Amino acid sequence: MSRRICVFTGTRAEYGLLYWLMKELMAAAEVELQVLVSGAHLVPELGETWRQITADGFPVSERVEMVLASDTPTGIAASLGLGVMRLAGALSRLAPDILVVLGDRYEALAAASAAMCLRIPIAHIHGGETTQGAIDEAIRHAITKMAHLHFTAAEPYRRRVIQLGEDPARVFNVGAPGVDNLVRLPLLSRRELLARLGFASEDRFLLVTYHPVTLSRQDPAEPFGRLLEALERFAHLKLVITKANADTYGKRINRLIDQYAAAHPARVYATANLGQVLYLSALKHCECVVGNSSSGILEAPAAGVPTVNLGPRQEGRLRCASILDCPEDTEAIAAALEKALDPAFREMCRGVETPYGKGGAARRMAEVLKTWPLQGILFKRFYDLPAEA
Repeated sequence: MSRRICVFTGTRAEYGLLYWLMKELMAAAEVELQVLVSGAHLVPELGETWRQITADGFPVSERVEMVLASDTPTGIAASLGLGVMRLAGALSRLAPDILVVLGDRYEALAAASAAMCLRIPIAHIHGGETTQGAIDEAIRHAITKMAHLHFTAAEPYRRRVIQLGEDPARVFNVGAPGVDNLVRLPLLSRRELLARLGFASEDRFLLVTYHPVTLSRQDPAEPFGRLLEALERFAHLKLVITKANADTYGKRINRLIDQYAAAHPARVYATANLGQVLYLSALKHCECVVGNSSSGILEAPAAGVPTVNLGPRQEGRLRCASILDCPEDTEAIAAALEKALDPAFREMCRGVETPYGKGGAARRMAEVLKTWPLQGILFKRFYDLPAEA
């Protein structure tokens, strides 16, 4: 009898990290893959990225609308509540043997909360990390306590999940699934990429992604405006800018991006969604990754590319020497970019060691998901760390 494994995805970035795991599961004869799509995937202004999932050949089992028009804190909370309610119905219909969720966003929390109440076992990817500038920090650890199998991206994160009371036998350090994309996806050459972006073959460019710092009460348009001011000093470089997700006040950032792109049409390529191949090709060939996206922490070092990481959003994650942290200040950003563009620094980045593995995460996760005994898995004892001598 096939094991029904349901993979939940609510954002474009999350889907990119799940892609190879979904491929592994779909190819397994003993697995019936279900794909539950929700969140930003279904929002027209964010690119309706659910279409890419079907184009990639995956069966979309259910599409669940949960994102309200408002992106205020109240609107996000209401979207979360709506998600729990509607995802509960979808999961009841699908009746999976286990649900896979990744990360730390409110969409994933909604799916996990519904599954918990429905007594569906949960496998959680990317637990044990810290991002102290975002509500994701609390969401991630909350999902860990709901989950029954855990796949972490690094050994310190595995230990932290155990510290949260999870059975060590159920916690697997598999590495970061995003590294699989760099190893397994057929990426574009520099020439092919520049042609797709509409740039000249000799053009150099920065890859820019900025998301709201969801624990801050500051209008995210202010620090993003300072980033744009710093970028003005590097007018010889083109800009590839990807828009914010469906986060609190993300629309304010996206409006600024649209305005900036309209004012600099020859310099800026701005989009809600590049897609995995185009995004990772841009990451591989850019001069530097700039902003506060996790891809600057996880994937950019594996690609040997410098990162200028802004503000507190990724604070707490393991760092490589290729990552330059700086405050959200125009002068500080400009200084960090100068260092990141220095040929000697860029050469150092090409040989940096990353704590997130060298690929193979999807295969390791799929093997556990296919074979781990599910009878009795819902019953968890709190694992207490051994007392210090």
